[in-house]
Amino acid sequence: MLARALLGRGHHVRGFGVPAAAIPHSASDTPPGEGGLRGFGADAIIAYDALSPSAVRGARAADKQGVPLLLVESAMKPRGGVLARLWNRMGRILWGGYVRARAAGVIALDPVAARRAVDMGFAPELVRVLPQGVDVAQFRPGLLSSWLPTHRVYGRILLYVGRLDDGRGIEVLVDAFAKTVGQRLDWNLVLAGEGPRELSLRARVDRLGVASRVHFFPRPQSDELPGLMGGCTLLAVPATTDDVLGRQIPRAMACGLPVVASDRPRLSALFKDEECGLLIKSGDVAAWEAGLIKAAGSPAKRMRWGTQARDVAVKVLSWDRIAEGVEEELLALREDAVKEDGGVELAPDAPASE
Repeated sequence: MLARALLGRGHHVRGFGVPAAAIPHSASDTPPGEGGLRGFGADAIIAYDALSPSAVRGARAADKQGVPLLLVESAMKPRGGVLARLWNRMGRILWGGYVRARAAGVIALDPVAARRAVDMGFAPELVRVLPQGVDVAQFRPGLLSSWLPTHRVYGRILLYVGRLDDGRGIEVLVDAFAKTVGQRLDWNLVLAGEGPRELSLRARVDRLGVASRVHFFPRPQSDELPGLMGGCTLLAVPATTDDVLGRQIPRAMACGLPVVASDRPRLSALFKDEECGLLIKSGDVAAWEAGLIKAAGSPAKRMRWGTQARDVAVKVLSWDRIAEGVEEELLALREDAVKEDGGVELAPDAPASE
């Protein structure tokens, strides 16, 4: 999506280290995979995950070509257990110094990623926070699907989408729902996802007496999600750890769906309390009870939150706005490089590679 938005802004973009069709490129350009990274002649290089092997490859290419290297850091929890943690540690020891020395800038996708980048040894002045974007054409208000009617779920719907796992705070959400709007016949809780906590959650809703109001469904496909969000009343993201990235929040905002979320740093960076919904104290059942009562008690407030959510999504979180921020960063880095080299600045539509 970033590549597509940069292409729309007049840049040439090529992707390396990914399947040929994964990153779009201009029809006038050589197809990805032909000529190699060195043959592309980029004026800037973007590499993902600050101390990953792809960052090393990007650093080497940037070094050889004398162009700025921009790193993107998500601070996602490493997958693969002990082996992944060992690999990350090796990265810091074996090639971390080289990548840090070559990097001209770091884009962190949220405040947690920004702190991680600084902990990795990158200078704070090199780090800029720029969130993950959302496709505001795919996710937009007014969409409906047969997903909810097919599953016979009607009325006002509190939606959770994601893994049923530790750190997600789903137990807090279920407990708060059971003590508040779950006692009303016009509210339902939809848990759309799978994970190791599913059996214990099913037992919990049975014990709390709200099994008829809580619905467990598989995680929807990407093309089903916009319509599902369009048919719901609130999105809940009750995370209790910073491992939860909150990717559903911008999607819900783009759909005009108000959000109730934990006040974790990653989530509270996406919207302000009472702007697009509510930010509620993480892990606090009483606070979530009060938040659900407040959100459920005012349709007018939910409508205002939804309108403002769409506005923020379009003006701040759309891929075009994110691409604009990346473009500004790349042009600034290129200008700094020109000043250092005493060279001639290139045209503003110069190519970039990922």
